[in-house]
Amino acid sequence: MTRARIAIPVPTSNDAEYNQRSWPQYAAAVEAAGGEAVRVELSTAKALREAARGVSGILLPGSGADVLPARYGAEVDPATNKADEGRETADWTLLEEAERNRLPVLGICYGLQSMNVYRGGSLVQDLLPLRVNHSAGRKVAVAHTADIAKESLLGSLIGEIEAPSHHGFLRLPVNSSHHQAIAEPGPGMRIVARCPEDGVIEAIEADYDPKDPWLFMAVQWHPERSTEISAASRALFARLVREAEQKAGLPDNPDK
Repeated sequence: MTRARIAIPVPTSNDAEYNQRSWPQYAAAVEAAGGEAVRVELSTAKALREAARGVSGILLPGSGADVLPARYGAEVDPATNKADEGRETADWTLLEEAERNRLPVLGICYGLQSMNVYRGGSLVQDLLPLRVNHSAGRKVAVAHTADIAKESLLGSLIGEIEAPSHHGFLRLPVNSSHHQAIAEPGPGMRIVARCPEDGVIEAIEADYDPKDPWLFMAVQWHPERSTEISAASRALFARLVREAEQKAGLPDNPDK
């Protein structure tokens, strides 16, 4: 193995068009960062565990579904999209393997929500009405900004040229395609970014100990859509691949 293998589950079990459009974007971002994107089909728990054992990192992508509210002890809101049992099984299984084997994990949009619920957190089932259009969609390059804590691991990846300092935070322009968000972070998860206009949580991460490093981070926006224009977006995938390389025991690549 010469490149770190990053597992990326198929985003949905029931929307082929969505999968065909979105999965390649995540794969391209991983490949551009020097990793090998591994497509993981939404299958049985046994097959998913076997897939996880053949990689050294995990990326949980977005989805058109919403996490089943029963998983965080809530009744279904009429605005909540139908849950995707196959995708939830995949995420839960991969996250269990990630915790068991200390595999680095990056979650994006639905992936963030899934990771938070897995950790025992809860979600806001619908953000409307808010003055910020968090469901702006993939055609809007910048929907709003996110204030990122400078002392966080995420903050260490973001440059001040793209995200100028503002009242002690790094203010990063981001895209946005979601109607749900974190209500309460799961135990052990830190809020490291919020939308300054309405306080919506935009990123979480587990405590990162340099002596015993484990990347467990998620963002609410879609960096895979903006790698061509955003150094911050590229940095997220580069860090995931770097952590996966270290997990796999691969030598540093000076050409990256």
